[in-house]
Amino acid sequence: MLGRRFFTFALVLAAACGPALAAKAPAKTPLAAPDATSPARRQALLQYQKDLVSVTAPQADPIPLMGAALLARPLSDQPDFNSYHTLIDRAAAAQGAGPEISWARLSDCDAKAADCPNADAVAKLVQQAPDNAAVWLLKLGQDLRDGKNDDARQDLAKAAASKVYDDYTGATLKALASTVTVLPPPTNVVGPLSATNGADVQLTLVFGLAEGQPQPALQATARLCEENADKAPIKADCLALGKLLEWGSSPLARSLGLHLREVLADDASQQEDAKRLRRNLVWQVQSFSQLSVRAKGDTAVAQHLLKLARSGGTQMSLVLTALHDYDMPVDAPSDWEPSKAG
Repeated sequence: MLGRRFFTFALVLAAACGPALAAKAPAKTPLAAPDATSPARRQALLQYQKDLVSVTAPQADPIPLMGAALLARPLSDQPDFNSYHTLIDRAAAAQGAGPEISWARLSDCDAKAADCPNADAVAKLVQQAPDNAAVWLLKLGQDLRDGKNDDARQDLAKAAASKVYDDYTGATLKALASTVTVLPPPTNVVGPLSATNGADVQLTLVFGLAEGQPQPALQATARLCEENADKAPIKADCLALGKLLEWGSSPLARSLGLHLREVLADDASQQEDAKRLRRNLVWQVQSFSQLSVRAKGDTAVAQHLLKLARSGGTQMSLVLTALHDYDMPVDAPSDWEPSKAG
């Protein structure tokens, strides 16, 4: 029951994450500020988002262009020269563009035409980051969707033999956090009673838009491992992949890695250790969610989280650094269980 159990755990983890770290889904509508309840305030936020795009778009470096593209992505009425498609294409063509740009290009596709993810971006990622398991798990999901089961098996093997797992959320956060600080939010966005001088608005945009980035096929990977757990070569690849994912860039990737060890390992002590670490992971994500809620009313916390996002690294390193910086424990209390998260 690996696939079903992982799916259940993913929902628990996503719920614990809250708005900052929820499971990724395509961003279709602009995000509202935490207290943007009136149409006028919401319109002001949209204009602020458009202004950020306009100010950043003239740059030539790939990361600022990536940030502008991601800010433009939910906006439906952008002129072509400031559209997501144009900006992410410019980012990809810019000198020094890396795999994080290609990852962002995955969403530059037509979902209605069943043309997602962007095939050119997938091919580019295979060239740019052949040792990144996230790339092969992306292909695995694509191949399973297309009925190419033998290719999916090879994707699993390549993922298991990879050196790292990075879904580039850290790079996404860096691009967005660097972009939103080029203009302060105007007073009609911040609100007259704001205690954060607009840092909470910027934080909402950064973490909210980062949720819209593509996600590798973690659930499909779990199902593949479950259905073939009685086949020694596939089980070995799943365990090797799980070991890599335990040190992956995102909480969801790490949760799958730990879950694979808990379910597939033959050693009972390994199973128990994975269960303990998985429990701590949910605790860490829930604690970070509490910290992000605190940031809505605390300028220093909001600005510090934005600073951490601008520093790069991974989503997981950001979470752990933030907890350490605010003296929040990373190990769950002995009497705490994920089912009590709320």
